[in-house]
Formats: sequence, C-alpha cells, structure tokens
Amino acid sequence: MTTASEVGDFAERHGLTLAVAESLTGGTLAAALSAAPDSAQWFRGGVVAYSVLVKQQVLGVPEVPVVSETAALAMATGVRELTDADVAVATTGVGGPGPEDGEPAGSVWCAVATRDAAWAVHRDFDGDPEAVLAQSVDCALALLHEGQKRVVSGR
Repeated sequence: MTTASEVGDFAERHGLTLAVAESLTGGTLAAALSAAPDSAQWFRGGVVAYSVLVKQQVLGVPEVPVVSETAALAMATGVRELTDADVAVATTGVGGPGPEDGEPAGSVWCAVATRDAAWAVHRDFDGDPEAVLAQSVDCALALLHEGQKRVVSGR
C-alpha cells in the first residue's frame, strides 16, 4: 500500500507538483496529502466536487454518468489544468450503502492525469461506506504514485 508520505517524498525528490479532484472521497485524500511532510512544496491543492454541477462547471465533466471512466478522466484532467500540477488524481464512485446511478455500492473509478497522458482504473470494493472510502483513498494514492513514476521515467 502506498502512503501519502511516500507520494510526497517522491514528489519532493523529483520536483513534481500534485493535485486532486475528489467526489466519493470528499476531501479525505487532500487531507492525507496535506498532512504529509513538506506538502507545501509539492501539493497544489484540490477540488471536492461532490455535486454534478461542480464536476461539470469547475472540472469540465461532460454530461455523462458521474460514476464512469469518462467522468473520472475529466476530473483528473480538469484539476491538473486548473492547478497546473504535474500529476493529478481523481476519485468518483458509490460509497453506499445502496446503489447510485445504476452502479452498485463499492463501484469506484480512480483516474490520473499527467501533462502527457491520462488513464483510469475501475474497482469494486467491499464493505460499508467507510471501508469503501478507505479503499478508494488507497487506490488513488497508488495511482498517483504510478503517475509520478511515469512522469519521471518519461513513459
């Protein structure tokens, strides 16, 4: 499991800046990153876009289901552009306990955007809403770290 401190250490060592766009995780990811050592050096900030309106007007999400690859990619790309970060990550999904927009509880999309590429992963997490949230933050940190490594390696 990748920690916020590991992500921060990597960012600091390689001179990278990071940002987040959160729906499902509601600021939990930003809180973890901002609590990491020397976060003021590498964490640009984030957008908690819980409503569809904010997703669309601030992050440029098109009129699609918000629990989707398209929405997650648009969120990551939108916040990266908004903050001029080197790498950004986004989370969107259904925490539960019930389904939403035809998606079951635990259905989560995490996406990452760099200046050159963007990609997303889908996960089906088990557990109550708190467990889904924790697993989503772990997914986002791992994906953010993967994005950092790709930027540094030039892939």
